[in-house]
Amino acid sequence: MPESKSRKKPTQSKTAAASAERKPNPVWYKPVMFGLMILGLLWIIVYYVSEARFPIPSIDSWNILVGFGLAIIGFLMTTRWH
Repeated sequence: MPESKSRKKPTQSKTAAASAERKPNPVWYKPVMFGLMILGLLWIIVYYVSEARFPIPSIDSWNILVGFGLAIIGFLMTTRWH
């Protein structure tokens, strides 16, 4: 009876190989990430404290969306931070 071929040992999975090849983030990445989160928070605080006179009075309640948008971009950047 013929012998079966020996199986190759499994190599690293694609995710493990990809994580081993990751390059570190550039130096500017972390300050921009935290800066956007803080800027978004400050934007919303200034809007409420100034009773809608600042930062941009002509867009009224859209200032809240701008602030949350900045903060969300910063939080989304945390998914790529390593």
